[in-house]
Amino acid sequence: MQSQTYWADSYVEKQRPVAEAIRLIKPGQRVFIGSSCGEPQYLVRELSTVSERFTDLEIVRLMTLESAPLTLIANKTKDHSLNIRSFYTGSAKPRSIARNKRFLTPINLSAVPRLFMTRRLPIQVALIQVSPPDDFGWMSLGVSVDITLAAAQSADLVIAQVNQQMPRVLGRSFIHVNDVDVVVEQDEEILSVGAPPELKSAQTIATYMARLIEDGSTLQIDLGATPQATLLALAEKNDLGIHTMYLNDGIMHLVAKGVVTNRKKGFNEGKLVASAAIGTQNLYEFLHDNPAIEFHPSDYVNDPTVIAQHHRMVSIGVAMAMDLTGQVAADALPYNHFSGTSGMLDFMRGASHSKGGKAILMMPSTAEGGHKSRILPMLEDIAVVIPRGDVHYVVTEFGAVNLFGKSLQERAMALISIAHPDFRDQLFHAAQKMGLLGSDRTISDSLHGVYPVHLEETIDINGETVVIRPSKPVDERRIQEHFYALDKNDVIARFFHEKTSFVHEDVDSVFQIDYIKDLTLLAIVGEFGFGRVVAVAEYLLDEASNIAEVAFSISRDFQRKGMGKILIQKLADTARENGIAGFVAYTSPQNQGMIRLFNTLEYKPHTTFEGNTLVLNCRFDEPK
Repeated sequence: MQSQTYWADSYVEKQRPVAEAIRLIKPGQRVFIGSSCGEPQYLVRELSTVSERFTDLEIVRLMTLESAPLTLIANKTKDHSLNIRSFYTGSAKPRSIARNKRFLTPINLSAVPRLFMTRRLPIQVALIQVSPPDDFGWMSLGVSVDITLAAAQSADLVIAQVNQQMPRVLGRSFIHVNDVDVVVEQDEEILSVGAPPELKSAQTIATYMARLIEDGSTLQIDLGATPQATLLALAEKNDLGIHTMYLNDGIMHLVAKGVVTNRKKGFNEGKLVASAAIGTQNLYEFLHDNPAIEFHPSDYVNDPTVIAQHHRMVSIGVAMAMDLTGQVAADALPYNHFSGTSGMLDFMRGASHSKGGKAILMMPSTAEGGHKSRILPMLEDIAVVIPRGDVHYVVTEFGAVNLFGKSLQERAMALISIAHPDFRDQLFHAAQKMGLLGSDRTISDSLHGVYPVHLEETIDINGETVVIRPSKPVDERRIQEHFYALDKNDVIARFFHEKTSFVHEDVDSVFQIDYIKDLTLLAIVGEFGFGRVVAVAEYLLDEASNIAEVAFSISRDFQRKGMGKILIQKLADTARENGIAGFVAYTSPQNQGMIRLFNTLEYKPHTTFEGNTLVLNCRFDEPK
């Protein structure tokens, strides 16, 4: 600190040519390089040029695909000139990362600043990039605050590249001229990254995402979430907030559309909070002196206790692969300039402890052009980034499931149901071989059917939100609980006799369906993955007559509220779309509820008797 000297005079005195600045680095020192798009390229290029003059420099940085080839130099000199220490908690899949995995230091992003500030990993030199000083001598770290601020604050020697193109970002992003030892002025374009390739499955995944994210939620959006998926999922939402590791162009567009207002975050309201930005030059212009945006270090942004304080905090991460027990591998992104230390676990844990929060993982069901399933029997020879106990919501283009609180058998069935249909047979047999499924489980059409998301509907019944959707293999237990809770007379009306037991074999026809020839619709209240089934409506096709038999059961507290009419109409519309000719229902003459329900259909009803059983018929080509 040079408090006796006016900062502007000190700034002039600290200016050096780049070669002279880099010569201040001594052999054997540990050198931190500013992370992400904030990498001081001019300084790094000079360091790369003269690297052979050094011995045993340890370069400390977030994982990066490098603007200057320091890793190449480390390999060439067999680590004698440079040794690289990269912070990383991914699964090292891209070849460029995997072949240099000896350099990786596994650590959560939230813990890195503490590692520096406690001097457990002392930083001798920090190479950073900043904006020009303001009238008070403060320079902004701009697009890279994350772990860079802690490195600069704890380093013995700070060399700052002052770049007029670095945006001045507000928040805890500033370092004073008096706290910098050397200034190298060099203007150049900040590293930028274009849009990642769009996933073919993005639009379908986005449809499921939209159903999970409520208005007023606060979001963390992983870099791997493509702009298309993000925008499709969130464009119709209201009053979203942002508390995220990396700000990108997709989030900027949501702000421009008025979707992100940050008014209902419950914490840091009115402010979009991040620790770094990775995107285009347009994004960097958006950041400059924007009073609605604050950047803070990673030990704040990624602190699970801070994350959990937000209202309806939603963490949106991207998984590379997952096994049937719920373990997750998360990859670095080969199409980004950097992929680095993951804060995914920090945010998943923080979001899951937020009131109304959700930890969501997105994942295309296949890789390698559809030839390989991303859902595997077991993760082998690959680093697990998210332990199975931390995994909650999982979304693929074939559906969404909630694994929280689920047994291994329930997890396996859930994940098989959202795997690509081409791989479900082998996953099912692998699960049985591994002991994850009971011997009573059998392959059914439901494991091959594609879940019809378009049939999902949310309605309001007397002020209560009810989700109507097709049943899934994971619904078995909740369907059993629905039948066990039915009134005795309702059981007789549904099954034609008294019944006190609803074991697996009794109810498997309800959830083991192909969604075309046999379909079951459920009405569910409560939280996704934990809601209560309050109605079951199903049809089963007799292929010989092309007529489907229908059956219903509705919980007493939802009877006479219009639920049955909604369900039978939805069944009829779907059956007709699937080429089915009509419906038949078998009931007792005393079951006036079923008779009235059948008569609500817009088709001519026909009534006959088979013994004491009333048979109700209608054909879809005979409107009333």
